[in-house]
Amino acid sequence: MEGYGIGMALILAVWSYIAIVTTLGPGLWWGEALICGAVTGLLVGNVQVGLQIGATLTLMSLGMWTYGGATMPDFMTGAILGTAFGALKGGSGALEAGLAVAVPASILMTQLDVLGRAVTTVFIHGADRALERGDIKGITRWHLLGQIPWGLTRAIPVFLAVWLGAGPVQNFINVMPEWFMKGMTVTGMVLPALGFALLMNMLPIKKYWPFLVLGFLLFAYLKVPVTGIALAGVAIGTLYMSLKGAELNG
Repeated sequence: MEGYGIGMALILAVWSYIAIVTTLGPGLWWGEALICGAVTGLLVGNVQVGLQIGATLTLMSLGMWTYGGATMPDFMTGAILGTAFGALKGGSGALEAGLAVAVPASILMTQLDVLGRAVTTVFIHGADRALERGDIKGITRWHLLGQIPWGLTRAIPVFLAVWLGAGPVQNFINVMPEWFMKGMTVTGMVLPALGFALLMNMLPIKKYWPFLVLGFLLFAYLKVPVTGIALAGVAIGTLYMSLKGAELNG
């Protein structure tokens, strides 16, 4: 089973750079695990694996965010690497193989996330000095340069892992014991449940519990797809707000 060449490693490195940098400004959602997985899957020729890896990591990230600058697992980079190596595995074991790389990579990347945040302070101080001089162009230049260390904290690991690590990582995946692969599958199931729990903890469940029960009935007993439940929720929520508004106006 062949790995990737330097060309694909460079392409994925550039993609990881763009994805993380856009989260700092334009906010195009390119840094989301699902988007990163899908785009990576398109680049490596296996969109299905990319969607599976990205969706799983997105569920893991529910209820998590970098409030106050706190560091969370880097599911974006995990989705890119997990999709790349999962696509190499292929077949029925692609998802498990991808998660076996994606989950540890997401956690390990928190250290580089801290490094990226720390290094960017250098550029902020440069912008402060430009402000003291009244140099508006200098302020803009320093802020634009501040993206470089942030982007490189993702681009360099992705490049090295995909190019130099493709063979060793794939060999590692091939010799991994069955219990470890099953463990990654269980982890992929437990962490999304934890994400949902964190999300539900922030919602007014006690006040609107009938909607929760209705959604559970639709999914567990009537086997309605998630998209159908979401559309039903939008319709019922809109109707509820309309009736409530009419009651208040009446």
